[in-house]
Amino acid sequence: MIGEDKKNAYLYCKFRDQRFALYDEYAKRQGMMMKTLLVLNALFYAKEGMTQAEICRRTFQSKQTVNSIVRNLWTDSYVTITESPEDRRNKTVQMTDAGRAYREKAVRHITWAEDTAMSMFTPEEQTQLIHLSRTFTRNLSMLVNQETEE
Repeated sequence: MIGEDKKNAYLYCKFRDQRFALYDEYAKRQGMMMKTLLVLNALFYAKEGMTQAEICRRTFQSKQTVNSIVRNLWTDSYVTITESPEDRRNKTVQMTDAGRAYREKAVRHITWAEDTAMSMFTPEEQTQLIHLSRTFTRNLSMLVNQETEE
């Protein structure tokens, strides 16, 4: 590993943190926590709803966090929770009309900002960004999960 590698890792992670801060600030301006925004975003575009396990996979959040957020949204009548007839342990979470109306502007705006920011790249740059980000994430995951530093 050379000094340039360390500098670039620092910069890449700094930009990641800056993106997280942008999402966090935006969510707070909308009167919610960032993790709630992520759940609402997933549910908003899942017209047929999704299970809590699917929400966890989609938002990279723990079962406990998703359960707490869904419970709060249900208490406020922003989502419904329906048991699956095949397996009562699986419950589908779906936004209500009130929930969609409550958060449509916030969700659509953040989606628009993401889509527009991506559209400012050429198609080739978009492909490269996605490929390199995926590769970095895969490499980081492998290294974080290994037992020793080699």
